[in-house]
Amino acid sequence: MILGARGMTVAEAYAEVERLTRRRARNFAYGIMVLPKPKRQAIAAIYAFARRVDDVADDPELPAEEKRARLEELRSSLAAVPGEDAMLVALADAREHYAIPRAALEALVEGGLQDLATTRYATFEQLEGYCKLVAGAVGVACLPVYGANDFARAETLGIALQLINILRDVAEDWSLGRVYLPQEELDSFGVTEADLEAGRATDAWRAYAAYHAARCRAYLAEGLRLLEVLDRRSALCVGTFAELYRETLDRIEANGFDVFGGPPHLSALAKLRIVGQGLLR
Repeated sequence: MILGARGMTVAEAYAEVERLTRRRARNFAYGIMVLPKPKRQAIAAIYAFARRVDDVADDPELPAEEKRARLEELRSSLAAVPGEDAMLVALADAREHYAIPRAALEALVEGGLQDLATTRYATFEQLEGYCKLVAGAVGVACLPVYGANDFARAETLGIALQLINILRDVAEDWSLGRVYLPQEELDSFGVTEADLEAGRATDAWRAYAAYHAARCRAYLAEGLRLLEVLDRRSALCVGTFAELYRETLDRIEANGFDVFGGPPHLSALAKLRIVGQGLLR
């Protein structure tokens, strides 16, 4: 059993990462609730690590050099004794029980570092590379917990969910100084950064957003073929949070792709309804 330096138990560490997941995860927590406890705890530990990376990269109070130092510390922690950090204790135990690829966890750190250095992407190929780091890597890290090895589709599904996030969070990302949508695509549709700054859902923006949404659906369809190789409860987990993202995309589309007033809100009741529909299938 892995213990912290002063005796933190694994059970205490898992309880903490599960609390974090319930508090911070918009969709993830509703998917993993259907997993057996050991798998749920392991996935929560992976989420907590990814959340820590995001929080460091997005912290407006930290200077860039401090962010880089903290992210590098997280990378180094993957090869160190976890100490008293609940997230690291839980993640180390999860890695003992499941073949979670260290490279996937390190990719998450690389994605955080890339957010510090890159605020624009010229092409979709560049954006896809970023999505592989920050989201495809989550799918790859989680896959051994589910008990499968179709890493390509796990990565594709992660990319699909990140592409939906990017459309949902255009205004929030702008406030952080970032535009993830490819510059050459925005230019080809006649969407300007002035439009994004002003929050204008112009005809050009709606046309581009529809194009991007269609791409999201194509990636989602391919990634969801992963469900064919998962056991029933793991498939229900993955299918649930994918369906929550699909519902978000549907609502964005129904609202004419006007994402500038904030992302669409899925109530807890709506999310539980989607979980229930999965259970009935």
